Amino acid sequence: MSGTGPAAVLAVGVLATACSTATAAGGPASPASPAKSATPSHAPAPKARPPERLPVGTLGGYSVAEHKLRLVDRSRVRLGPRALLTAVWYPLIPHAAAASGRLARGLFPLVVFGPGYGVCAESYGPLLRAWASAGYVVAGIDFPLTSCDPINENDMVNQPADMAYVIRRLLAVSDRSSGFLGGLIDPGKIAVAGQSDGGDTVAALVANTCCRYRDVTATIVLAGAEYPPMGGSYFTKPTPPMLFVQGDADNINLPADSIQMYRADTTGPRFYLDLFGAEHLPPYEGQGPAARVVARVTVEFLDRYLAGRSGAAAAMRRDGHVAGVATLVSGSRMPP
Repeated sequence: MSGTGPAAVLAVGVLATACSTATAAGGPASPASPAKSATPSHAPAPKARPPERLPVGTLGGYSVAEHKLRLVDRSRVRLGPRALLTAVWYPLIPHAAAASGRLARGLFPLVVFGPGYGVCAESYGPLLRAWASAGYVVAGIDFPLTSCDPINENDMVNQPADMAYVIRRLLAVSDRSSGFLGGLIDPGKIAVAGQSDGGDTVAALVANTCCRYRDVTATIVLAGAEYPPMGGSYFTKPTPPMLFVQGDADNINLPADSIQMYRADTTGPRFYLDLFGAEHLPPYEGQGPAARVVARVTVEFLDRYLAGRSGAAAAMRRDGHVAGVATLVSGSRMPP
């Protein structure tokens, strides 16, 4: 289902002043009585008010709309056209704010998400909508050969470039003055996230020399791993802040895979959220108590590194520790 909420509007108000000349009544003018001239005003012009921003970072702070895009990348001739069905969840701007005509452009950061093998992006809807409700534009990609009805997992080597293409297209759509995303995305605040094979994809996009996309501000890897067929080298250059999330009962992408990346990532802020007894998919599809921890901690991570909310780091530490459910470590501390 597609939603078409009001887009951010940028308007510049211009105050026009008109001068009128009054003629005095009471007979013909005398040569000795010249007409009065208007006295010029020296009052300073009113200062233009700056465009208004909207808050980012509160779960449930916005109603959320969804829109589907069918993007086709024809730039990689060897691969042929790559159809990338992309679901976009985005915050609905409150009517009063939209009607003011004074909203800034680039109101919300962008998060682009890659699903796991054989899974559609819609399956992660509860988590992705939660991010959008906090003030993020969230795009979930269905990859052409690995998502929904999978054909060839080896095609994963082409998925980092798919994500980079979708980022560029969404920025172009937002750059327009109208449309459902017109003016909504802040092009300087971009995160990538993914689960399982999608986690492998975003890890390569930010940490592998094969596929680096330098405009990413933050990364979330949910039950991901390094993927050797990508080629290149992992974690040999500085990376953006990264949050690794892993269930310790996951027998598909093993905890050792996430721990390997966490240990190797020594060039930027890093976090590891350990989910006790959690399996491969449920925490990311909105199932069980771990799902609530994942939603809170991932939003707080985005708040800290995309929205720039300094208090979000303390919130991550608080909400990442739930007895019997999860624990969070960072920096030099290793997962239990």
